[in-house]
Amino acid sequence: MILVMVLVATPSVLLVDVTADAKQMVALVALFIGLLTFVEYNATYPSLVEFRDAAPFNRVRYLMLLATVVSLSMIARGRIMPSTLTDFTDAVGTLIGMSMDFPYSPVRLATLMVANDATAEQIAAVRTAAGMAYLISLISLSIFVVILKAGRWPSRSRAFNVWVNLPTFDPTAGADVVTRLTRDARINIALGFLLPFLTPAVVKIASTGFEPLTLTSPQTLIWTMTAWAFLPASLFMRGIAMGRIADMITETRAANSLGGDGKRYVPA
Repeated sequence: MILVMVLVATPSVLLVDVTADAKQMVALVALFIGLLTFVEYNATYPSLVEFRDAAPFNRVRYLMLLATVVSLSMIARGRIMPSTLTDFTDAVGTLIGMSMDFPYSPVRLATLMVANDATAEQIAAVRTAAGMAYLISLISLSIFVVILKAGRWPSRSRAFNVWVNLPTFDPTAGADVVTRLTRDARINIALGFLLPFLTPAVVKIASTGFEPLTLTSPQTLIWTMTAWAFLPASLFMRGIAMGRIADMITETRAANSLGGDGKRYVPA
């Protein structure tokens, strides 16, 4: 609960030019999200939060989100109160953003979300934020894959409850649970791959006839770029996790069909 509240309040704490009214609104939102998280993790019956008993899935996602928000907040803070840390963070984001700014890349498409009359400085700020956010999402996704390949997810020391960890997935409805898990895993991975490319196009189409998206406000830029990078990586992780659960169910079924000891007997 407290960690989630810290995450929400981080930009308003690190940024300099935040009004008192904005801080009060952020505090209210942080309190609401913190209470929601507390209720979810302490309720007997889950409702929204997935993999709450399958650490470190949500821990990796939280750290990814926190690292992105802190990094982008430090970059925005450095434009008003520069320091060695903010300059270093900005330099890394600028380097990554420029290296990934090629035609049809996610970073290039992210810069297209700004208004047509945006200045070169505003486009550069979006490019830097997009590069840093995308880098953190890729690193976090790699860490989760390493944990999964190392056999540490989900934990072998405790039973995996599909209903508790996937409250929105009904294992009794429709076709075979393995088939549905595999199908949902592929859909999530596909969406995670396509979302960074589709989001700018959707924003452009949605803004037709309305005022284009302006990312001049530091907090707007921080949360927009965080969501742009976090959601695809989170879908990737969810798809990989569901595929892993499908494999576990298949292995359990195979072990049970062989007498429960997991050994395959071949007739002589």
